[in-house]
Amino acid sequence: MRIDNATIYHRGKFILGSIRWDGKTITAIGEKVKPLIGEETFDAEGNYLVPGFLDVHTHGGNRIDINHIRSTSDIDDLSRFFASKGITGFLASVVSDTKGRTEEILRTLTSSIAKGTPGSELLGIHLEGPFISCEYRGAMPEALLLDGDADLLEHYLSVADNKVLYLTVAPELPGVIPLIRKYKDRLVIAIGHSGADYETSMEAIEAGATSCTHIFNAMKLFHMHRPAITGAALESDIYCEAICDGFHLVPATVRLLLKTKGYDKVVAITDSMMAAGLPDGLYKLGSMDVEVVDGDAKLLDGVRAGSTLTMDKALMNLMTFTGKSLEQVLPLLTENPARMLHLYDTKGSLEIGKDADFTLLDPTLHVVRTYVCGNLAYAGRGITE
Repeated sequence: MRIDNATIYHRGKFILGSIRWDGKTITAIGEKVKPLIGEETFDAEGNYLVPGFLDVHTHGGNRIDINHIRSTSDIDDLSRFFASKGITGFLASVVSDTKGRTEEILRTLTSSIAKGTPGSELLGIHLEGPFISCEYRGAMPEALLLDGDADLLEHYLSVADNKVLYLTVAPELPGVIPLIRKYKDRLVIAIGHSGADYETSMEAIEAGATSCTHIFNAMKLFHMHRPAITGAALESDIYCEAICDGFHLVPATVRLLLKTKGYDKVVAITDSMMAAGLPDGLYKLGSMDVEVVDGDAKLLDGVRAGSTLTMDKALMNLMTFTGKSLEQVLPLLTENPARMLHLYDTKGSLEIGKDADFTLLDPTLHVVRTYVCGNLAYAGRGITE
């Protein structure tokens, strides 16, 4: 299969050219890709061809909540929705729940990974808790939160057949820093949902934490005399997730974050919940009731609870918030999450030998097509083979 006449994002800049793939792997890319006899082709008509978006932190969308999934068909439906938003790979984020229910969720997700998904690829699992702060728990029930427990984490990893790739923890909790040291080579560990002071946060980073969960949200904020976890995340070289919906972070904060961390250390996420893609109304995030008003998701007590953001909209917001070009902001949705998860050898950029994961965008940045491992996972209205 080959796509011709595409404006391709390749090695940090756009070129007008073609891309070819065989099975799931890119085999040729550039301005002069010679056609093969009998090869199936598609004319991109000059539209942008970019690496597929990777969302490492999402709780669902299109009325599907990760903590309420009952079968792999729920994940199939969610993967189709994500593909329509340009996402080629995602982590399913599980909020703190009962042990029994967490086991059920992990088994279903693991089965889905083994089976494969028809749309966006389920790459693995993100455990957001239960080892997080009560004070900064966000939309999670206090009764379900625990101190660091390596035995419980090991149990969850076993139940999930080691498909858990990402873990959010609060460094100040008893047992958490030893847990980071023990699992830093098996998991990508993020600090967040935390009231940790600066010193404890830096200790967690030195122990092996390499990311920060939704920077500035659900954590103790920076103070000139007490930099806290926020200051440690900003000063250090760890990655910082950012929810660029205009609610969690206003544009000036996004610009400040990028100026502080650089465009190579910020990972755009949605933190989306089941209301993503749907109108205002009442929804669920795990066990919590959520009301969406004007696209802003909050618990009934006013605490913000996930988002209704989609990745295509996050890209548009980033360009609007920063005034930067498409090629400057694309790595936040592609290369950076791939590097953070140690998947950059196969994901995150368009190169020969990498997976054929890419998204075709029109000049207004709306998704035209999404390809996942070489398969057409989404074709927009009016688009045909």
